Amino acid sequence: MSNLDLKPTPTPCGREASGGPVKELLTGRPVPLGESTVVRRLLPNLGRRMVGAWCFVDHYGPDDIADEPGMQVPPHPHTGLQTVSWLHEGEVLHRDSLGSLQTVRPYELGLMTAGRAISHSEESPRPHARHLHGAQLWVALPDAHRHTAPAFEHHADLPVVTAPGLRATVILGTLDTATSPGTTHTPLVGADLALTEGADLRLPLVPDFEYAVLAMSGRVDVDGVPVEPGSMLYLGCGRPHLPLHARTDAAVLLLGGEPFDEKIVMWWNFIGRSTDDIAQARTDWMTGDRFGEVHGYAGDRLAAPELPATPLKARGRER
Repeated sequence: MSNLDLKPTPTPCGREASGGPVKELLTGRPVPLGESTVVRRLLPNLGRRMVGAWCFVDHYGPDDIADEPGMQVPPHPHTGLQTVSWLHEGEVLHRDSLGSLQTVRPYELGLMTAGRAISHSEESPRPHARHLHGAQLWVALPDAHRHTAPAFEHHADLPVVTAPGLRATVILGTLDTATSPGTTHTPLVGADLALTEGADLRLPLVPDFEYAVLAMSGRVDVDGVPVEPGSMLYLGCGRPHLPLHARTDAAVLLLGGEPFDEKIVMWWNFIGRSTDDIAQARTDWMTGDRFGEVHGYAGDRLAAPELPATPLKARGRER
């Protein structure tokens, strides 16, 4: 997924992780994506920049795209991060500069590691399903792995944890005793929690992780706080468990990880450590170096926006 903002602002990624549990409700900012898709951007947010290594969260749909092109994101570049494609309805056709061509379907993991450089496109297949509903997320790579070779993984079968009223699909990392096959570079977790109406749960957590819950559908109370679809509740650290109550059948994404302990710069579709990192990535994309080519997309690739006049500042978790 791309950041299609033509005038992206430097994003000070990172804010000091709370030393204990909190309840900080985040609302999404509407952002147009492609020809007919509008997403709700939860991260980065004015109140919160990261949750562990999770640094970018878009929620979209459910949208009726029967008579629309659906998602149409032209070829664009990435560095220093992983992208996670997660669907509840519809399909997304992924192409990248490695030659990958993969349709990602509901409850399948599409995981792209940008590393030193990759480019990709995403589009609704033609023909496509009537509805589109999902989330796109980025994970920041730590300095030791941000220049790793680019890669794409598709995992159609993911581990599932069940309990009365709960079916949890482990997207990344480990939940309870189940571990996703997706490659990770920092301690983190991502899980899709399907809840049946009336379910009351106490989900086990790792106290050293910070967490957030993104509501995908239905009505659910997270530690007593009603979280509406398209909003996210930041929970801080220090929780051994998380109370959940489903007022209706509902679905949420649990995102968590060790607080990210590095200063980074996130601008447009790049994550680096300095202005020079970002400027070089932009130059390489515009001159056709380093990022390769995406073949098969019916349209032009995205041009990078102009860099801001002031230097980009790397920031960490300090307020």
